Amino acid sequence: MIGLLRLVGLLNAAVWFGAAVFFLFGAEPALTGSRDIQQLLEPQNYPYFSVALAQLVGVRFFRLYLLCGFIALLHLTGEWLYLGKYPRRLWLALLLMLWLGGCLEAFWLQPRLHTLHQREFTASAQRVAARDSLRFWQGASHTLEAVLVCGLGIYLWRMANPPDPMRFVSATKFRS
Repeated sequence: MIGLLRLVGLLNAAVWFGAAVFFLFGAEPALTGSRDIQQLLEPQNYPYFSVALAQLVGVRFFRLYLLCGFIALLHLTGEWLYLGKYPRRLWLALLLMLWLGGCLEAFWLQPRLHTLHQREFTASAQRVAARDSLRFWQGASHTLEAVLVCGLGIYLWRMANPPDPMRFVSATKFRS
């Protein structure tokens, strides 16, 4: 049972980290900055629809991100209940920060970016202000995503290299 529990935790951490790396370094840059997407969408459609496509992929990614975070929290709880050892505060704090960072990104930053992106391509006077604000919040989003990927790398390493179990030996065993 311990082997299965560790396998589930490691697979979840690998999927979580892999999806985050793919989104940050693969999908998002391919949709927003590649020449292939510029040619596909044509110049008049490129700036609006490329970012809109990246946002649609982002919604799916953050659903997966939050699901993996929830599974990691369940795994940690399962380890605690099955093995009887309370998780170390450092790893618990890392896991909670990763999950809360994903919640912040999914429920606050991404909707804000979507709204600002819509405002940037309207014919109103808010267009310039929305473009400047959008650039700032996109930078904040990318920074948070990079920090989350680094944290996920640490979490994956921790899942692949669990701490050695404590071995308790009773004092009476050594008495003669």
